[in-house]
Amino acid sequence: MADRRCRPLWRVICPTDPLTSEPPLPLCFIEPQDAIRVIAESVGRDARRQLLGELVRAWVDAIPETDLETHYVKAVADLDEHDLSMLAAWHASMEVGQPVANRDFLLGVFGSLGEHRREALKIAAGFRGEEAFEAGVSEEQALETVLPALSRERCAELAEECIELYLWDRMGSDN
Repeated sequence: MADRRCRPLWRVICPTDPLTSEPPLPLCFIEPQDAIRVIAESVGRDARRQLLGELVRAWVDAIPETDLETHYVKAVADLDEHDLSMLAAWHASMEVGQPVANRDFLLGVFGSLGEHRREALKIAAGFRGEEAFEAGVSEEQALETVLPALSRERCAELAEECIELYLWDRMGSDN
């Protein structure tokens, strides 16, 4: 029986298991960050990749304006030639001059992107996250880096998205 002092942030009722006729099982999570961690461990590779992508985008949204360039420099420094080309192609759509797929160009035009600087960082950080994912960097390490930077409210929103991802994953995605 749940402790009455504990007020769950969510209460999700799982459907009855048709094979065992067991009654529905309530899932209750107290802290949104814990819900995100549990769900990340419970889903397949594709859903986990999506989940981490959403977390990275939320993390970029939480970065103060004054720190955007510092994080962009770090993200661009770790990109390979293919990712640099992709990022330069995105810059071309922003019409910031003739894009060149090298770090000096990408770092040099960052300030001229204005309101699109945050989007550039999301793209660069996303590429970096994909490379880390492919290289086998643990999801736990990524979660430990990103989650503390997010507000409880933002984590709650993300946890709701994670629940949807969990259901998508469990209802038959090819993972």
